[in-house]
Amino acid sequence: MKTKKYIVLGILFILPITVYIFFATGVNNFVKLPVLTEGVDDVSLFQTFEGNPLTFKDHITVLGFFGSDVASKKANAFNLAHKIYKKNSQFEDFQFVILVTEDQLEAVSELKEELNQIADPSNYKFAHGSVENIHAVFESLKTDGSLNSAAATNLIYIIDKEGNLRGRKDDKEVGVLYGFDASNYAEVNNKMSDDVKIILAEYRLALKKYKSKREI
Repeated sequence: MKTKKYIVLGILFILPITVYIFFATGVNNFVKLPVLTEGVDDVSLFQTFEGNPLTFKDHITVLGFFGSDVASKKANAFNLAHKIYKKNSQFEDFQFVILVTEDQLEAVSELKEELNQIADPSNYKFAHGSVENIHAVFESLKTDGSLNSAAATNLIYIIDKEGNLRGRKDDKEVGVLYGFDASNYAEVNNKMSDDVKIILAEYRLALKKYKSKREI
């Protein structure tokens, strides 16, 4: 009887500690999204069609490449607007930056009008620049992908406030996951949505810690 009593007491003592360690480890693993590439080229050489400058600095950025193919990327833009942008656009430091060529003004204007029916597209920024500069930014991501002949891709990337590419190092399906296929609604809704939540939570936690230290 005494042996059983000690076993029960041991389980009651050890189990809560084990559960705590498990969840504490989980928080550490999931609070931060891994850095895959440091020092991605900034988008300071681009500007919006309204003439506004752009930068990754101090912004959490969803980066896309529509190049000279904006019209055929509408479905991608809507997937992102519904599942990512609409839910997170209230954060002041969160932005979408879609790189396009300079001849896409009309296509961009039409797309923004349609996006306005989903959410205020003020932080859904279409930035124009040369094909060479679009390729330079893409190549600086150092991924295993490529742009097509229109300087476009379905893949969308997450850039942090320091200008680093974030993603997954151990995705169950592909291993290293550099970007998310915006044409794949399920991937945007599941993988990308989760990872955006993680990086936003990471910076919110850092901000809370900073404020706590200031108050002390």
